[in-house]
Amino acid sequence: TTLQHLRPSFDVGTRGVASYVDGDLLVDEFPVCKQVTLNRPKHLNALSLDMVRSLAPLYRKWSAQHPGLILLRGAGDKAFCAGGDIRALTTCKEQQRDFFFEEYQLNHLISCLRIPHVAVYRGIVMGGGVGLSIHGSHRVATETTVFAMPETAIGLFPDVGATWALPRLVPGRPSLGMFLGLTGTRLKAYDVKAAGIATHFVLSDRLNDLERALQDLQPMGCPSDHVQMMDMVGKLIGQLEAPDGDCSLAPHWDQIEHCFSADSVEEILERLQHDGSDWARTVLDRMVKMSPSSLKASHAALKRGARLTDPRQAFEMEYTMSQYFMREGSDFFEGVRAVLVDKDQTPKWRPATLGEVTNTANFFRPLPGSRTWFPMEQA
Repeated sequence: TTLQHLRPSFDVGTRGVASYVDGDLLVDEFPVCKQVTLNRPKHLNALSLDMVRSLAPLYRKWSAQHPGLILLRGAGDKAFCAGGDIRALTTCKEQQRDFFFEEYQLNHLISCLRIPHVAVYRGIVMGGGVGLSIHGSHRVATETTVFAMPETAIGLFPDVGATWALPRLVPGRPSLGMFLGLTGTRLKAYDVKAAGIATHFVLSDRLNDLERALQDLQPMGCPSDHVQMMDMVGKLIGQLEAPDGDCSLAPHWDQIEHCFSADSVEEILERLQHDGSDWARTVLDRMVKMSPSSLKASHAALKRGARLTDPRQAFEMEYTMSQYFMREGSDFFEGVRAVLVDKDQTPKWRPATLGEVTNTANFFRPLPGSRTWFPMEQA
């Protein structure tokens, strides 16, 4: 009977695996690979505050293990993670304060990991899902991947460290992130790698092989050096990679660079107007539907983000901004109503025009009584 009491509360699988459920997470601990599956498939694996609070201690524990690696995936084929659980934020003040604070702490922890972090992008990856992956070492896109940072359409701004990541996506293309962040453009399949969001492109019928190869790694077969371990995982994924495809953005690189390097949102719109191509018209039509406050805040934040020297500074800035955007009567609540609740897709933005958004400095000023963001203690 004493042995009965000593038995762990989780199932030990046939491959020496501890598997357990932690709220909306499925956790599988292999000898080297620690696998987490975001398990809210009916909600496209949207990230809740409870999930952040479950992930943080796991990541802290695993970050100290060597050799180690974290494999992050979403349940089902529709989504890796379609973003933060935004609707919960519109109803609860504590959520508004704590969700961004703790989510950014987790994003920052991922940016500090010395062990490989492999995110597998089956289906949709947006917003909060980008934050859980883009700061890690390896991101694997497939032909079903759909990426976007659609925040300006709901009266928010590209956060989760996007003000750090977007300006640094592809060397020599400094305005690509500004284009993605302001327009919410969706990238699919190979484009996700070509734009630097993903590090690898693997066809979906090889993803199980990839995951199995990572799960099967044994401590004896892993290098003791962190850099070599990163290298080994990169090569392992590389062996399963599909050949490079065509990038649908390629014909527009120069236009993106010319239009989105402008010093103001107004000038970006002028340059698009002046361009006159079908592509520019489509982009222009999309942008004029966005929240003017969001466009101006996002433009200013991405410009600032490009000059920062450490991701920590980006999370501090974004947390201050997030609390400004949670103010009573801000565009965020109207955006969520129009896009996610009533779904009439006709938000009434206030102010309604770019010219009326004159107080951009306010986006970056801490509100009275709000906390200053700080990183999580690391293990």
